[in-house]
Amino acid sequence: GPKLIEYNARFGDPETQVMLARFKGDLAALLHGCALGQMDANQCQFHNSHAMVVVMAANGYPGAYEKGTPINGLDAAAQIEGVEILHAGTKCVDGQWKANGGRVLNIVAQADTLAEAQARAYKAMDAIDWPEGFCRRDIGWRALN
Repeated sequence: GPKLIEYNARFGDPETQVMLARFKGDLAALLHGCALGQMDANQCQFHNSHAMVVVMAANGYPGAYEKGTPINGLDAAAQIEGVEILHAGTKCVDGQWKANGGRVLNIVAQADTLAEAQARAYKAMDAIDWPEGFCRRDIGWRALN
């Protein structure tokens, strides 16, 4: 059954995004039922897939970082099977995506295995052309060992 991973996870946190990627059903209906004290256990079901989120941050984060740098390749990254790009610190200026924060993009990847989810997430990262950004390359290593 479900296990508590983190108590204070927000919707913008990778810890929440990875769980919501696997969620089946209507999240609004589930939350509404929770608020009314009428949660139905059947409303809280998850796909059997594995999911991973990798954050792409601006160089210098969590310290000083530059804003306004262009980000390219997002369309190509989003075309990778099982991948969804979530914008966390971006803005679109005249059709060009630009960095506008420290934690800029969250790459969510789903697959039948954790190893494949990890491979898809990093394949998407490699498709993104943003020299002023970086990501950790060790996400998921403990679970994969």
